Amino acid sequence: MRSFSQAALESGFGVHRLNLRTCGGTEALSETMYHSGLTSDTVYVSERVREQYRQPVLAIGFSLGGNVVLKLAGELGHTSLLSGVCAVSPPIDLARCVRAIGERANLLYARRFLDRLKQRIIRKSASSPDRYSTDGLRAVKSIWDFDDRYTAPLFGFGTAENYYRTQSSQHFIPDIRIPTLIVTAKDDPLVPFGLFDHASVKDNPVITLAATKHGGHLGFLARRGPRFWVEQFVLHWVDNVLHEQSGKGTHSDLAAAG
Repeated sequence: MRSFSQAALESGFGVHRLNLRTCGGTEALSETMYHSGLTSDTVYVSERVREQYRQPVLAIGFSLGGNVVLKLAGELGHTSLLSGVCAVSPPIDLARCVRAIGERANLLYARRFLDRLKQRIIRKSASSPDRYSTDGLRAVKSIWDFDDRYTAPLFGFGTAENYYRTQSSQHFIPDIRIPTLIVTAKDDPLVPFGLFDHASVKDNPVITLAATKHGGHLGFLARRGPRFWVEQFVLHWVDNVLHEQSGKGTHSDLAAAG
């Protein structure tokens, strides 16, 4: 997000980098955490940006933020708040991606990610013990367990299974009506490439799927400069979208979420 924001700034865009709730040192600003389909904050920020600058707004989401912006685009449908969205390595089927993270090959990543989630509960319990209880935290052994114990109940989803089912962008993609770019790698260990063979992606004419043979999860590295080639690739797509919509390459505001 930081390197993309820098590249976008150098290209003349206004950039607004959005941390999801409790991420990026924002824990003290909200009693609630984020969840994988929480789109209301992105809507609010996009509306304020649109009102202040009177320019087209596009949303770029990385990893989990990719699921958020795709779900948001589907929820908005024909609404003109956003001129386009781009999702890089998005986990569009949350249940399948959580299972993939739990595979043996991803053990180190899963342990690190889960440990950070647990530490967040511990910190939040200090300020809001009634909402964030540490009882049973030691028994949480996977991300699925964590979402079943904390995320789903906190947001009224009941169970992790229902949370994943209702918040996966895969179910909202058919309703997307604005230009959309999805960038993913066929060897992504966290997001199975087979997800993008879904009819919701293939049959929507406004969606462009850019799939590379290699790249892993957000690891789109080039042998030569620019090192992270996906940044220029996405910005070139944004320029084309703006050109088609306005007849000129006027720069706009980008909201990067992750």
